[in-house]
Amino acid sequence: MDPPPPRQRLLSPLLPLSLLLLLLASSPSTLAWKKDEFRNCNQTPFCKRARTRAPHSLDAPLSLTAASLAVSPDGSITATLSHPSRLRPLLLRLSALPPHALRLQIDEDYSAPNSPPHRRFHVPDVLLPDVEARTLHLPKPKDVGGGGGVSTFALSSDVDVVIRHDPFELTVRRAGSGDPVLSFNSHGLFDFEPLQESKPEGENWEEQFRSHTDTRPRGPQSITFDVSFHGADFVYGLPEHGSTSLALRPTRGPGVEESEPYRLFNLDVFEYLHDSPFGLYGSIPFMIAHGDGASSGFFWLNAAEMQIDVLAPGWDGATSTENGRIDTLWMAEAGVVDAFFFVGSEPKDVIKQYISVTGTPSMPQEFAVAYHQCRWNYRDEEDVAGVDSGFDEHDIPYDVLWLDIEHTDGKRYFTWDHSAFPHPEEMQKKIADKGRKMVTIVDPHIKRDSSFHLHEEATAKGYYVKDATGKDFDGWCWPGASSYPDMLNPEIREWWADKFSYENYKGSTPTLYIWNDMNEPSVFNGPEVTMPRDAIHYGDVEHRELHNAYGYYFHMATADGLLKRGEGKDRPFVLTRAFFAGSQRYAAVWTGDNSADWDHLKSSIPMVLTLGLTGMTFSVGALIGADVGGFFGNPEPDLLVRWYQVGAFYPFFRGHAHHDTKRREPWLFGERRTALMREAIHMRYSLLPYYYTLFREASVTGVPVMRPLWLEFPDDKETYNNGEAFMVGPSLLAQGIYEDGQKSVSVYLPGDELWYDLRNGSPYKGSVSHKLEVSEDSIPSFQRAGTIVPRKDRFRRSSTQMMNDPYTLVIALNSSGAAEGELYVDDGKSYDYQQGAFIHRRLVFADNKLTSMGIAPKNLGNKKFSSECVIERIIVLGLSSRSKKAIVEPGNREVEIELGPISLRSGSSPVAPTIRKPNVRVVDDWTIRIA
Repeated sequence: MDPPPPRQRLLSPLLPLSLLLLLLASSPSTLAWKKDEFRNCNQTPFCKRARTRAPHSLDAPLSLTAASLAVSPDGSITATLSHPSRLRPLLLRLSALPPHALRLQIDEDYSAPNSPPHRRFHVPDVLLPDVEARTLHLPKPKDVGGGGGVSTFALSSDVDVVIRHDPFELTVRRAGSGDPVLSFNSHGLFDFEPLQESKPEGENWEEQFRSHTDTRPRGPQSITFDVSFHGADFVYGLPEHGSTSLALRPTRGPGVEESEPYRLFNLDVFEYLHDSPFGLYGSIPFMIAHGDGASSGFFWLNAAEMQIDVLAPGWDGATSTENGRIDTLWMAEAGVVDAFFFVGSEPKDVIKQYISVTGTPSMPQEFAVAYHQCRWNYRDEEDVAGVDSGFDEHDIPYDVLWLDIEHTDGKRYFTWDHSAFPHPEEMQKKIADKGRKMVTIVDPHIKRDSSFHLHEEATAKGYYVKDATGKDFDGWCWPGASSYPDMLNPEIREWWADKFSYENYKGSTPTLYIWNDMNEPSVFNGPEVTMPRDAIHYGDVEHRELHNAYGYYFHMATADGLLKRGEGKDRPFVLTRAFFAGSQRYAAVWTGDNSADWDHLKSSIPMVLTLGLTGMTFSVGALIGADVGGFFGNPEPDLLVRWYQVGAFYPFFRGHAHHDTKRREPWLFGERRTALMREAIHMRYSLLPYYYTLFREASVTGVPVMRPLWLEFPDDKETYNNGEAFMVGPSLLAQGIYEDGQKSVSVYLPGDELWYDLRNGSPYKGSVSHKLEVSEDSIPSFQRAGTIVPRKDRFRRSSTQMMNDPYTLVIALNSSGAAEGELYVDDGKSYDYQQGAFIHRRLVFADNKLTSMGIAPKNLGNKKFSSECVIERIIVLGLSSRSKKAIVEPGNREVEIELGPISLRSGSSPVAPTIRKPNVRVVDDWTIRIA
């Protein structure tokens, strides 16, 4: 058996001596990610088989039986796919969801003769429960062209679906022009390996990797098909992998150097490469295509290992390729075809359709939007108190302090090390008295210890995942010998959720939240540091079939536990490392064990942007970010400063570090650098009202908080593969400094309107690349003309203490002298907003008049939320009027306009017209007219 990969975490003295020696034997120089610890495509038989097939070369291409086409009572279209040489036919189902999403489902016909003893796995509890109820009634397909060779039907008023029968091909096209948007099996690569009744004599189903054997008792069962995106310049998505490119690069074909597919297989990857197609901690099999005037998406609901090729033009030997077509090859080890085709007029439409089936991110508590301080590990209660007071002494706000695995009693989760943390409730209360929260880690591996009540209970109830022989699976992780709850089983998820009650989790309080790590699941002595594929779950499901969803079910149960703990009133906060489609409904996400180097800082931007595009926006749905400063290694002080300046714009803003690194609290690097990091954190806190408003938008539409430029400027081709700059909502643009000692940087500002420098209000033209001098005190960041950004400029110890502070509005006028924005406010913690308890204002500046109007729906419920907060400053960038007065209505009250600074930081010069102390309440309707 392979030794566990080298780890430098503190280890329990109760570990077996052999494991202890194996884990400690490695030197720091051996800690980097090792390619040979993980399978590549050539070492993965289903991937290798699929990649060797040429287009239209299958011996048994599937054809659709025309006579089988029918419309079912539920409005879906059904048909049979077959070939004379196949063991049994396949059953096809097509259904539609508004406005124009097509669902394709294909599985084996288990009623046919020679059916296997097992059924293929359909991933449960990922799609929203009302997806079937929202299915549209489709018309019966029409035979076109005569002879029954092609059928077509309308998906919507402007989208058609065309089915070619032999060989089977599916095309989604624009109804008016007939232009294809998406096509399935255009290259004849659809292959569906049938399950077999038993292993044929002389055939070997076992697979070897290093010293591990996968018994594969159910034989080969892979699925392969090609999907083409028409009218596309680039494709995006498929997290998670390290990358410096926002767009997915081709993996096969002419001119391709890296010949590995994008791998989706949740893995505990130690110090991952910053630019590689190899899979990391989470998997979302969703791809978005975008081109000039066209956007589309494809989502395959399948939790088995996947490998996806993006094929370069000419990959198939063709001398000419349709302009604007990107071909892709999708390969999965097991499962069924349950795929969604999305068509949109712009990329936001595609994201909204994907979110309509997997769910919108939940609204986060406001504290989660602020700054988090973490380290593996804060040693004891004295250390916690010292870090907490250090932030106060250095005038740096923070909201959450985190404890890693060493806070437990010998890696037994839901416990405390009583020598280091003898009074956990008192410790949490001291933190909470300042409006702050704490987070503790709870991983899925349960210590196999007869004195540990959780292990004894799980064993007695039969709640662990089983190995291939039917015994409780026993693997190595932080506690040593460990077993893993079978989270596929709803009963076990309910049992796990109960463990977060105050009665069961002794020492926990209402201000303690949870971090789920290692939930890929990580198994140190397992193949590729994960659970063997032939392990068995609830319902006789093999681990290979659900691997990528294990972490999803785990953090789902954790979030439900916090929800139950708070009696359904308190929004949960859970951070997860492993994720799958739908995770945005339950858990926050970060990008895992990155390194303290400039390359990882740079790659964090496309990684976070990609997560946002695939639903992981934030919230107790998807808070996303990278560990500021890098988890491994000691960052140079200048790198750490630059990471704080970029990280202040991440949806999730957390500093975290490995226990072997030097301490790196923001005040430990000299007065000047402390001031720079303080300024970055202060900027984040000033923008909390804007961020919280964006999270509200995300919770309704799924549109991410941190966005690629092309999401806001879909017609600007200069933005399509820009992975260095990013938007925060529709109003702010930022670009990091990604090189040591960089003196200047080129920043492309899209659109036809001006952009205003966030530091000093200086205007810059749009549709131009600007060469800017690099400043140590900030990264290039701008506000888009035509927008209004709400801020709070009084700095407190935590976001909770800012609740009643007044607001500042920053208005950036466009060429028409107009601007607009929104402000959303609720209590920041409960679900009362779902019953109407919130303030939602639309702010419009036009004709020298600022108007605030309520836009909250009237029919949400009878709960109300009010606030006495007022607007104390209104900064107007680009104002041509030199008036010194403004009139506030109602009341016909006159207020002053004078030059003021853009920000209230020390040394800021008065540069922009500022309406002082209008003192209008955010909850009221009002106008302010510049005289």
